[in-house]
Amino acid sequence: MKSTERLWRWAGIGSLALAVAPSLALAQGGAFGGGQGPPLQVVKPPREFATSEEHYQYLLEQAKGGTKHTLATVPRWDGLWQPAGNTHLEIFIEGQGFQGKVREGLLTPEYEVAYKERWREQQELGQVNYDRLGHCEPPGYPRILLEPYTHEFINLPEMSYQINDFGPSIRRTYIGKEHSNVYGTHSWYGDTIGFWDGNKLVSNTKYVLPADFTRWSPMTSNQFEGTEIWELKTYPGGFQRLEVQVTFYDKYLLQRPVSAVYAYRLATDMVANGHRVQHWECDQTNNAFLDDKGVTNFHLPGEEGFNDGRGFTLFPQLPGQTRDPIYNSTLPE
Repeated sequence: MKSTERLWRWAGIGSLALAVAPSLALAQGGAFGGGQGPPLQVVKPPREFATSEEHYQYLLEQAKGGTKHTLATVPRWDGLWQPAGNTHLEIFIEGQGFQGKVREGLLTPEYEVAYKERWREQQELGQVNYDRLGHCEPPGYPRILLEPYTHEFINLPEMSYQINDFGPSIRRTYIGKEHSNVYGTHSWYGDTIGFWDGNKLVSNTKYVLPADFTRWSPMTSNQFEGTEIWELKTYPGGFQRLEVQVTFYDKYLLQRPVSAVYAYRLATDMVANGHRVQHWECDQTNNAFLDDKGVTNFHLPGEEGFNDGRGFTLFPQLPGQTRDPIYNSTLPE
Protein backbone atom coordinates (compact mmCIF):
# COMPACT_ATOMS: atom_id res chain seq x y z
CA MET A 1 0.00 0.00 0.00
CA LYS A 2 2.82 2.38 0.89
CA SER A 3 4.58 1.79 -2.45
CA THR A 4 1.34 2.44 -4.32
CA GLU A 5 0.81 5.67 -2.42
CA ARG A 6 4.34 6.80 -3.17
CA LEU A 7 3.92 5.96 -6.84
CA TRP A 8 0.78 8.06 -7.05
CA ARG A 9 2.46 10.92 -5.26
CA TRP A 10 5.21 10.87 -7.84
CA ALA A 11 2.52 10.79 -10.53
CA GLY A 12 1.04 13.89 -8.91
CA ILE A 13 4.45 15.55 -8.67
CA GLY A 14 5.01 14.80 -12.34
CA SER A 15 1.45 15.72 -13.20
CA LEU A 16 2.11 15.25 -16.89
CA ALA A 17 3.04 11.60 -16.47
CA LEU A 18 -0.41 10.34 -17.33
CA ALA A 19 -1.26 13.31 -19.49
CA VAL A 20 1.64 12.49 -21.82
CA ALA A 21 1.36 8.70 -21.87
CA PRO A 22 -0.34 7.81 -25.16
CA SER A 23 0.16 4.09 -24.50
CA LEU A 24 -2.53 4.30 -21.82
CA ALA A 25 -5.06 5.77 -24.21
CA LEU A 26 -4.05 3.25 -26.87
CA ALA A 27 -4.65 0.38 -24.45
CA GLN A 28 -8.11 1.73 -23.82
CA GLY A 29 -9.02 2.10 -27.47
CA GLY A 30 -8.22 5.79 -27.58
CA ALA A 31 -10.42 6.78 -24.63
CA PHE A 32 -9.44 7.20 -20.99
CA GLY A 33 -11.44 4.67 -18.97
CA GLY A 34 -12.93 3.00 -22.03
CA GLY A 35 -14.70 -0.31 -21.56
CA GLN A 36 -16.63 0.67 -18.44
CA GLY A 37 -20.23 -0.34 -19.12
CA PRO A 38 -22.00 -0.86 -22.47
CA PRO A 39 -20.54 0.72 -25.64
CA LEU A 40 -21.01 4.46 -25.81
CA GLN A 41 -23.51 5.67 -28.39
CA VAL A 42 -23.41 9.17 -29.86
CA VAL A 43 -26.81 10.88 -30.02
CA LYS A 44 -26.60 13.51 -32.73
CA PRO A 45 -28.84 16.61 -32.81
CA PRO A 46 -32.18 16.22 -34.63
CA ARG A 47 -30.88 18.56 -37.33
CA GLU A 48 -27.82 20.61 -38.11
CA PHE A 49 -27.64 24.03 -36.48
CA ALA A 50 -25.62 27.00 -37.68
CA THR A 51 -24.33 27.88 -34.21
CA SER A 52 -24.14 26.38 -30.76
CA GLU A 53 -26.51 29.03 -29.44
CA GLU A 54 -29.12 28.16 -32.06
CA HIS A 55 -28.79 24.54 -30.98
CA TYR A 56 -29.10 25.50 -27.31
CA GLN A 57 -32.16 27.69 -27.89
CA TYR A 58 -33.85 24.85 -29.79
CA LEU A 59 -33.31 22.51 -26.82
CA LEU A 60 -34.60 25.17 -24.43
CA GLU A 61 -37.77 25.56 -26.50
CA GLN A 62 -38.26 21.78 -26.63
CA ALA A 63 -37.99 21.72 -22.82
CA LYS A 64 -40.57 24.57 -22.58
CA GLY A 65 -38.14 26.78 -20.71
CA GLY A 66 -36.66 24.04 -18.57
CA THR A 67 -37.40 22.44 -15.22
CA LYS A 68 -37.31 24.69 -12.16
CA HIS A 69 -35.62 22.54 -9.53
CA THR A 70 -35.33 23.25 -5.82
CA LEU A 71 -32.56 22.13 -3.50
CA ALA A 72 -34.71 19.09 -2.65
CA THR A 73 -35.35 18.04 -6.27
CA VAL A 74 -32.16 18.98 -8.14
CA PRO A 75 -30.37 15.83 -9.48
CA ARG A 76 -27.51 14.62 -7.25
CA TRP A 77 -24.29 13.29 -8.76
CA ASP A 78 -22.44 12.88 -5.48
CA GLY A 79 -19.14 11.11 -5.01
CA LEU A 80 -15.89 10.82 -6.94
CA TRP A 81 -16.02 10.00 -10.64
CA GLN A 82 -13.47 8.75 -13.15
CA PRO A 83 -13.59 8.78 -16.96
CA ALA A 84 -15.45 5.84 -18.49
CA GLY A 85 -14.52 6.42 -22.11
CA ASN A 86 -15.37 8.82 -24.91
CA THR A 87 -15.75 8.85 -28.68
CA HIS A 88 -13.98 12.10 -29.52
CA LEU A 89 -11.13 10.48 -31.48
CA GLU A 90 -13.61 8.75 -33.80
CA ILE A 91 -14.65 12.19 -35.04
CA PHE A 92 -11.25 12.89 -36.54
CA ILE A 93 -9.66 9.48 -37.20
CA GLU A 94 -10.66 6.67 -39.56
CA GLY A 95 -9.49 3.25 -38.39
CA GLN A 96 -8.44 1.81 -35.06
CA GLY A 97 -6.83 4.09 -32.53
CA PHE A 98 -3.34 5.36 -33.32
CA GLN A 99 -3.16 3.13 -36.40
CA GLY A 100 -5.87 5.13 -38.17
CA LYS A 101 -5.61 8.11 -40.49
CA VAL A 102 -6.97 11.64 -40.38
CA ARG A 103 -10.41 12.03 -41.93
CA GLU A 104 -10.35 14.14 -45.07
CA GLY A 105 -12.55 17.19 -45.50
CA LEU A 106 -13.78 17.51 -41.94
CA LEU A 107 -11.35 20.16 -40.76
CA THR A 108 -10.69 23.45 -42.52
CA PRO A 109 -7.58 23.31 -44.77
CA GLU A 110 -5.27 25.13 -42.33
CA TYR A 111 -6.30 23.03 -39.35
CA GLU A 112 -6.19 19.81 -41.35
CA VAL A 113 -2.57 20.45 -42.31
CA ALA A 114 -1.69 21.21 -38.68
CA TYR A 115 -3.48 18.12 -37.42
CA LYS A 116 -1.89 15.80 -39.97
CA GLU A 117 1.53 16.89 -38.72
CA ARG A 118 0.47 16.32 -35.10
CA TRP A 119 -0.90 12.89 -36.04
CA ARG A 120 2.32 12.04 -37.93
CA GLU A 121 4.31 12.75 -34.77
CA GLN A 122 1.98 10.56 -32.74
CA GLN A 123 2.26 7.64 -35.17
CA GLU A 124 5.97 7.87 -35.96
CA LEU A 125 7.39 9.04 -32.63
CA GLY A 126 4.82 7.54 -30.27
CA GLN A 127 4.13 10.97 -28.82
CA VAL A 128 3.37 14.54 -29.83
CA ASN A 129 6.36 16.84 -29.50
CA TYR A 130 4.47 19.75 -27.97
CA ASP A 131 1.87 19.67 -25.21
CA ARG A 132 0.40 22.86 -23.72
CA LEU A 133 0.41 21.27 -20.29
CA GLY A 134 4.21 21.24 -20.48
CA HIS A 135 4.31 24.90 -19.49
CA CYS A 136 1.47 24.78 -16.99
CA GLU A 137 -1.51 25.75 -19.12
CA PRO A 138 -4.70 24.19 -17.73
CA PRO A 139 -6.54 21.54 -19.76
CA GLY A 140 -9.17 24.06 -20.84
CA TYR A 141 -12.35 23.25 -22.74
CA PRO A 142 -13.03 20.72 -24.25
CA ARG A 143 -10.02 18.81 -22.90
CA ILE A 144 -11.40 18.82 -19.36
CA LEU A 145 -14.13 16.45 -20.53
CA LEU A 146 -11.66 13.58 -20.98
CA GLU A 147 -9.04 14.39 -18.34
CA PRO A 148 -8.14 11.40 -16.16
CA TYR A 149 -7.86 11.55 -12.37
CA THR A 150 -10.98 12.36 -10.36
CA HIS A 151 -14.03 14.48 -11.13
CA GLU A 152 -16.70 15.87 -8.81
CA PHE A 153 -20.13 17.27 -9.68
CA ILE A 154 -22.06 19.58 -7.38
CA ASN A 155 -25.55 20.54 -8.53
CA LEU A 156 -27.57 23.40 -7.08
CA PRO A 157 -30.80 24.89 -8.45
CA GLU A 158 -28.97 27.96 -9.77
CA MET A 159 -25.50 26.52 -10.44
CA SER A 160 -23.72 23.32 -11.42
CA TYR A 161 -20.04 22.87 -10.54
CA GLN A 162 -17.86 20.46 -12.51
CA ILE A 163 -14.48 19.88 -10.87
CA ASN A 164 -11.44 17.97 -12.10
CA ASP A 165 -8.57 17.64 -9.63
CA PHE A 166 -5.90 18.16 -12.33
CA GLY A 167 -5.04 21.84 -12.26
CA PRO A 168 -7.42 21.94 -10.45
CA SER A 169 -10.07 22.83 -13.00
CA ILE A 170 -13.55 24.13 -12.21
CA ARG A 171 -16.41 24.78 -14.63
CA ARG A 172 -19.49 26.65 -13.49
CA THR A 173 -22.81 26.31 -15.33
CA TYR A 174 -25.09 29.25 -14.59
CA ILE A 175 -28.64 27.89 -14.57
CA GLY A 176 -31.33 30.04 -16.18
CA LYS A 177 -28.91 32.80 -17.16
CA GLU A 178 -27.81 34.48 -20.38
CA HIS A 179 -24.20 34.58 -21.56
CA SER A 180 -22.10 37.31 -19.99
CA ASN A 181 -18.63 38.51 -20.95
CA VAL A 182 -18.05 41.56 -18.76
CA TYR A 183 -14.27 41.44 -19.36
CA GLY A 184 -14.62 41.32 -23.14
CA THR A 185 -12.16 38.45 -23.51
CA HIS A 186 -11.97 34.67 -23.50
CA SER A 187 -10.88 32.24 -20.78
CA TRP A 188 -9.81 28.61 -20.45
CA TYR A 189 -13.31 27.32 -19.71
CA GLY A 190 -15.31 30.13 -21.24
CA ASP A 191 -18.79 31.08 -20.10
CA THR A 192 -21.31 28.28 -19.59
CA ILE A 193 -25.04 28.71 -19.16
CA GLY A 194 -27.64 25.97 -18.81
CA PHE A 195 -31.05 24.71 -17.78
CA TRP A 196 -32.53 21.52 -16.40
CA ASP A 197 -34.73 19.37 -18.60
CA GLY A 198 -36.07 16.97 -16.00
CA ASN A 199 -32.95 15.16 -14.79
CA LYS A 200 -30.85 16.28 -17.76
CA LEU A 201 -28.51 19.26 -17.57
CA VAL A 202 -28.35 21.13 -20.90
CA SER A 203 -25.60 23.71 -21.32
CA ASN A 204 -23.90 25.99 -23.81
CA THR A 205 -20.27 27.14 -23.64
CA LYS A 206 -18.62 29.97 -25.57
CA TYR A 207 -15.82 32.56 -25.19
CA VAL A 208 -13.14 29.84 -24.93
CA LEU A 209 -9.41 30.37 -25.44
CA PRO A 210 -7.80 28.41 -28.30
CA ALA A 211 -6.58 25.06 -26.97
CA ASP A 212 -7.09 21.43 -28.09
CA PHE A 213 -9.20 18.29 -27.52
CA THR A 214 -6.08 16.60 -26.16
CA ARG A 215 -2.52 16.63 -27.42
CA TRP A 216 -3.00 13.96 -30.11
CA SER A 217 -6.24 15.53 -31.36
CA PRO A 218 -6.84 18.77 -33.27
CA MET A 219 -6.21 22.19 -31.86
CA THR A 220 -9.19 24.50 -31.42
CA SER A 221 -9.64 28.20 -32.17
CA ASN A 222 -11.01 31.13 -30.21
CA GLN A 223 -14.37 30.51 -31.88
CA PHE A 224 -14.79 27.08 -30.32
CA GLU A 225 -18.19 26.46 -28.67
CA GLY A 226 -20.14 23.46 -27.38
CA THR A 227 -23.69 22.45 -26.51
CA GLU A 228 -23.93 19.62 -23.98
CA ILE A 229 -26.59 17.31 -22.52
CA TRP A 230 -25.61 15.65 -19.22
CA GLU A 231 -27.56 12.66 -17.90
CA LEU A 232 -27.01 10.05 -15.20
CA LYS A 233 -27.93 6.62 -16.58
CA THR A 234 -28.37 3.31 -14.79
CA TYR A 235 -27.67 0.04 -16.64
CA PRO A 236 -28.48 -3.61 -15.82
CA GLY A 237 -26.84 -4.73 -12.60
CA GLY A 238 -27.13 -1.26 -11.11
CA PHE A 239 -24.09 0.13 -12.97
CA GLN A 240 -24.31 3.92 -13.21
CA ARG A 241 -22.63 6.12 -15.78
CA LEU A 242 -22.79 9.87 -16.14
CA GLU A 243 -22.88 10.62 -19.87
CA VAL A 244 -22.56 13.90 -21.73
CA GLN A 245 -23.64 14.20 -25.34
CA VAL A 246 -21.74 17.11 -26.91
CA THR A 247 -21.90 18.91 -30.24
CA PHE A 248 -18.91 21.11 -31.03
CA TYR A 249 -18.87 24.22 -33.21
CA ASP A 250 -15.84 26.13 -34.51
CA LYS A 251 -15.89 28.07 -37.79
CA TYR A 252 -12.09 28.20 -38.02
CA LEU A 253 -11.54 24.52 -37.19
CA LEU A 254 -14.54 22.60 -38.55
CA GLN A 255 -16.23 22.38 -41.92
CA ARG A 256 -19.39 21.34 -40.05
CA PRO A 257 -20.43 20.70 -36.42
CA VAL A 258 -19.36 17.38 -34.89
CA SER A 259 -20.78 15.30 -32.04
CA ALA A 260 -19.28 13.01 -29.40
CA VAL A 261 -20.16 11.39 -26.09
CA TYR A 262 -18.02 11.41 -22.93
CA ALA A 263 -18.72 9.31 -19.83
CA TYR A 264 -17.80 8.94 -16.16
CA ARG A 265 -18.24 6.15 -13.62
CA LEU A 266 -18.27 6.27 -9.85
CA ALA A 267 -14.79 5.76 -8.38
CA THR A 268 -16.07 3.45 -5.66
CA ASP A 269 -12.66 1.81 -5.17
CA MET A 270 -11.01 5.15 -4.45
CA VAL A 271 -13.72 6.10 -1.98
CA ALA A 272 -13.38 2.71 -0.26
CA ASN A 273 -9.63 3.29 0.08
CA GLY A 274 -10.22 6.66 1.73
CA HIS A 275 -8.97 8.79 -1.17
CA ARG A 276 -8.94 12.53 -0.61
CA VAL A 277 -8.72 14.84 -3.60
CA GLN A 278 -5.39 16.69 -3.66
CA HIS A 279 -4.58 20.16 -4.95
CA TRP A 280 -2.37 19.85 -8.01
CA GLU A 281 -0.36 22.75 -9.36
CA CYS A 282 2.60 23.27 -11.66
CA ASP A 283 4.86 25.80 -9.99
CA GLN A 284 6.72 23.64 -7.48
CA THR A 285 6.49 20.31 -9.26
CA ASN A 286 6.65 20.91 -13.01
CA ASN A 287 9.73 19.39 -14.67
CA ALA A 288 8.59 19.89 -18.25
CA PHE A 289 10.52 22.25 -20.51
CA LEU A 290 10.84 23.12 -24.18
CA ASP A 291 14.25 22.15 -25.60
CA ASP A 292 16.09 24.07 -28.32
CA LYS A 293 14.01 22.27 -30.97
CA GLY A 294 10.73 23.31 -29.40
CA VAL A 295 9.99 19.78 -28.15
CA THR A 296 8.37 19.17 -24.77
CA ASN A 297 10.90 17.32 -22.60
CA PHE A 298 11.37 16.54 -18.91
CA HIS A 299 14.00 16.84 -16.20
CA LEU A 300 14.22 13.49 -14.41
CA PRO A 301 15.31 12.80 -10.82
CA GLY A 302 19.07 13.14 -10.53
CA GLU A 303 19.40 15.41 -13.55
CA GLU A 304 20.44 19.04 -13.39
CA GLY A 305 17.37 21.25 -13.27
CA PHE A 306 15.11 18.62 -11.70
CA ASN A 307 12.52 20.29 -9.50
CA ASP A 308 11.86 18.10 -6.47
CA GLY A 309 8.41 19.02 -5.27
CA ARG A 310 9.24 17.29 -2.00
CA GLY A 311 11.98 19.78 -1.25
CA PHE A 312 12.11 22.73 1.11
CA THR A 313 10.35 26.08 1.14
CA LEU A 314 12.40 29.27 0.80
CA PHE A 315 13.17 29.08 4.53
CA PRO A 316 15.03 25.76 5.05
CA GLN A 317 16.81 27.16 8.14
CA LEU A 318 13.54 26.87 10.05
CA PRO A 319 12.40 23.50 11.40
CA GLY A 320 9.44 21.83 9.70
CA GLN A 321 10.01 23.40 6.27
CA THR A 322 10.20 20.24 4.15
CA ARG A 323 7.21 19.96 1.85
CA ASP A 324 6.81 16.22 2.32
CA PRO A 325 7.34 15.14 5.94
CA ILE A 326 5.65 11.75 5.40
CA TYR A 327 7.35 10.41 2.28
CA ASN A 328 10.63 12.32 2.55
CA SER A 329 13.08 9.57 1.64
CA THR A 330 15.42 11.36 -0.78
CA LEU A 331 16.24 14.61 0.96
CA PRO A 332 19.14 14.91 3.43
CA GLU A 333 18.26 14.80 7.09
